[in-house]
Amino acid sequence: MLDAADLWVFVTTASRYADAPAWNLLRLAKERAARIAIVLSRVQPKTRDVVVKHFVRMLTEYGLGEVERFVIEESAVADGRLPDGEMTELRMWLAELSVDEERRAQAVQETLNGVLNSFRTRVPALARYLEGQVAFRGELRTDVDAAYSGALAHIESAVRGGTLLRGEVRARWQDFAGSGDLTRSFQLRKKRRPVPPERITAFRAALRTALESLITSAAHQAADEVAARWRRRSELAAGLDRPSDDLARRTGRAVAAWQEYVTELLSTDGVTKRSLSKVVSLDTESLSLLFMVGLFSADELPQKLLKGLLGAEALRSISAKALSDLRARIVMLFDEEAMRYVRALDAAGIPDEAAATRLYQATYNLEVAR
Repeated sequence: MLDAADLWVFVTTASRYADAPAWNLLRLAKERAARIAIVLSRVQPKTRDVVVKHFVRMLTEYGLGEVERFVIEESAVADGRLPDGEMTELRMWLAELSVDEERRAQAVQETLNGVLNSFRTRVPALARYLEGQVAFRGELRTDVDAAYSGALAHIESAVRGGTLLRGEVRARWQDFAGSGDLTRSFQLRKKRRPVPPERITAFRAALRTALESLITSAAHQAADEVAARWRRRSELAAGLDRPSDDLARRTGRAVAAWQEYVTELLSTDGVTKRSLSKVVSLDTESLSLLFMVGLFSADELPQKLLKGLLGAEALRSISAKALSDLRARIVMLFDEEAMRYVRALDAAGIPDEAAATRLYQATYNLEVAR
């Protein structure tokens, strides 16, 4: 409203004119070279000279000594109005200004020029503020990316380091390998005996559960890390300190789909292409479980069996494909989790990177137009 006004009439009182808020506004008016008039009201007649003298001295110190000023004494109010005589000087000044076209145009032009001149510093200052906001948004987004990248690195380290094959998974593997089921899975066609399906199902479920737990635990850690970082710098972390409610369901589907992919990969690119498969009867389910054990551990037994069945080169190729597919599925899960934070940033109304550039350009265009 101050920018839109042609004339500022600043009204204060004898008891409040020295207050800081009043002078902050007057300083703002001076910075913008606005056309202003100052009204000092409710002045006691007996202290008028002292108050006015002090007020004028303050105006001079602030560089406003030449500003039009009017004094209205304390008086009785009738029907909500001051006595007409108290307002005569101010009313006459406003009337003369309004009827004199040249003076009126001069007042408008002075204020307009003051506002436009102030844009040389005010608009770039606003642009710098927006740049700070954009940078702040980038920092918050970096917090998200760093947390989920760290979670992904933790999972990959656990997969390579054999952490996944502990507890129930280790017990299931030892039971599977020690009971003879593993040997029966890869025998001559004529001598092959089927492996009890409940053992395979239990082993497969244990592997799936372990992998799901690893992924969801890493996601919980990432969410907690992002929330902790955001809380130190903003209020956007509310409700974002834990993963989404359906993460467990989506993770279960992703891991189950990956296990199916591994089975299909072995059927397509694995031992079915080797001449050995003409002699040996191969249980694809058991082979996929053996492959996953070999993928997630450094045990010599599964590694030797897999090299013998697949060949070293094929084993490396299938392992790379399986790990790449698993990583892609986890990245997709984490990207979906990270989108919750992106939506929170979008909802905060943080400007885009082009906003500051447009303001700088607007400042230049204004100067050119003037």
